Amino acid sequence: MSLLRVLGCEILSIYRQGIIVTNHRSFLTSAHRFADQTASSEVAEGDQAEGEEEQSKGQTREDPKDRTRIIPVETSIRYLASEAYQQTYQGDLVWKQYRRNHKGLYPPNRTRKTCIRKGKLSTGNPCPICRDEYLVLDHRNVDLIKQFISSQNGKVLSYQITGLCQKRHQELLVVVQRAMDYGLITFDVPFRNYDYSEYYQAQKQ
Repeated sequence: MSLLRVLGCEILSIYRQGIIVTNHRSFLTSAHRFADQTASSEVAEGDQAEGEEEQSKGQTREDPKDRTRIIPVETSIRYLASEAYQQTYQGDLVWKQYRRNHKGLYPPNRTRKTCIRKGKLSTGNPCPICRDEYLVLDHRNVDLIKQFISSQNGKVLSYQITGLCQKRHQELLVVVQRAMDYGLITFDVPFRNYDYSEYYQAQKQ
């Protein structure tokens, strides 16, 4: 009986390790993987200036909490269509697997003010946008913006659902409004009934 119990414990531990390995997602390695792909493609073209730039990017990658490097919007759009993004998020939304860490049993109503202070991550559990430096909030990055818009009513999801910090959530609201103004995102205008008697006097018969 003891032998069967030991074998069962070993099989259970191996099964749990397999689950942990398959479900583990490293957002840092996804950014590194995408940077390595862009570096290899640019070196294959033979551009020496771009190669030096990628070497400097490799030096900044040594600090995983550094967020001083500015990522262009075009690079973020290519990142959303890359294999590194698919391997990291596996078809889910960028905020779907995020879980807030907080004291006590119930989370506070508001999320933290910001995740980045003085150009570096100031927390061990940054929000879904701050943790991945290749996710850039911009009105041209439509694929990223649509992940934070509800499919039922077309409104921006609350930060209590997405887990965004207050700074990123305010940026998201501005970016969504700007994308609507440029016509990049379609939305329904609510129907309004007007009482024209307030504007025109009643005609005497």
